[in-house]
Amino acid sequence: MTTLHAHDVSARLGGREILDGVDLTVTPGLVTALVGPNGSGKTTLLRTCYRALPVAAGMVTVDGADIASLRRRALARAVGASTQEPVSLGGITVRESVRLGRTVTRGLFEPLGADDAAVVETILARVGLTGLADRDVLALSGGERQRVSIARTLAQQPDVLLLDEPTNHLDLHQQLSVLALLRELAAGGLAVLLTLHDLRMAVEYCDAVAVLHRGRLVATGAPEEVLDAAVLREVFGVRGQVRAGPDGRRTLDVAGLADG
Repeated sequence: MTTLHAHDVSARLGGREILDGVDLTVTPGLVTALVGPNGSGKTTLLRTCYRALPVAAGMVTVDGADIASLRRRALARAVGASTQEPVSLGGITVRESVRLGRTVTRGLFEPLGADDAAVVETILARVGLTGLADRDVLALSGGERQRVSIARTLAQQPDVLLLDEPTNHLDLHQQLSVLALLRELAAGGLAVLLTLHDLRMAVEYCDAVAVLHRGRLVATGAPEEVLDAAVLREVFGVRGQVRAGPDGRRTLDVAGLADG
């Protein structure tokens, strides 16, 4: 199983430092949520993890290999990224859209074979899209399109799955459906890292959280250990605590805004 590690990563945009010495491990079998206020560097960190943005210092490794040294196809097989605004091409079916994910590892003009078709069909079934495979992507709901985006990324057969706000603009049912899918994928051995704005979702549905604040990693670990009263107050500006019920399920109780 493959582990992704950001080693003391710093990043700059427009001459401004966005990340400062971030060290984070993304572990196979777990769903890890990157959380923090707007502008804390969540999307920037995610982008450095699939080489969409170069690091100013430090490095990102996959099983010890610096991703900066990997060829494009090797990187695509190791790390797959589903962005905040998934591409929704009109005039193509769900199956065709997912097939595009195979070209990342095969080359745009390299013909796809029977083995590629088998991978696509397996992924369509895995994410619950077999019944929609012949539908036009633009005819789908927001939640269904998000599943197509995830499926297209999975077509690369990566070991690490990165997602930027995968529940953005979805209704509650669709959000829970996507998060349940990510948990299933992690249970199958994937290392999953996603950015989330909704702390309650992170607490209830993610195995671990990593808190970013002003470009620095404040804490990482199990939600009930990391999101204590001090972090909720100082980073998110609220009074609250994470509680565990008799069944072990975690919830986030927020009492209001923090004083001051």
